[in-house]
Amino acid sequence: MTYVTHAGLRQRGWTDAMVRELLGEPDVQGRDPRRWTPAPVRLYLLARVEAVERAPEFAAYAAAGGRGTVAARAAAEKRHRAVLAAIRAEPIRVPVLPRAELELRAARHRRPGGGGSPPGAAAPSPAGAAPRGAPGAGRRAVPGPAGALVRWQVDYLRQALGRYDALLDGLFAATGRSEAERLLRRRVYEAIAQAYPWLADECRRRIGCGE
Repeated sequence: MTYVTHAGLRQRGWTDAMVRELLGEPDVQGRDPRRWTPAPVRLYLLARVEAVERAPEFAAYAAAGGRGTVAARAAAEKRHRAVLAAIRAEPIRVPVLPRAELELRAARHRRPGGGGSPPGAAAPSPAGAAPRGAPGAGRRAVPGPAGALVRWQVDYLRQALGRYDALLDGLFAATGRSEAERLLRRRVYEAIAQAYPWLADECRRRIGCGE
């Protein structure tokens, strides 16, 4: 991934007010390990910066000397409402797998370097598991505490539904992105809970604590 520093944003024509209003918090913030600096390094994803620069709000802010205008704020609010409406209306289609299959995929995905299998693809049986079609196949217990296994399954399904994050595209810091992210998270977890009732408690927990 490519990042732009705060100084790099200024070279691209951004003012501090524009950064605050249109980008918000940096994607990466911390000390530069290569050299000492008095303030933390602030880095912004180039793809996010370029997406904002293509938006009409950016042009409106730039035309107003980086201070923003009533029209720019109205356009941002309109975009905000449109994104929230799209998130509410979008059907969340959760891949449906047999419970044993989901447990195996989630455990494999959790292992370092496991990567997991995409929904719809065959997941290799772990060492010691009965071959597919053999007596007892699919009934082998997956290693790991029961609570951890539930969390792994929700993690796996959440990643499988990552394509819905595209609904947030074009929604910037000052236009309620955090609200839209919360709404999308809630809808995704509710869909997972409906498709897999044994994961419902973990989904409700995540909704409640904002994970």
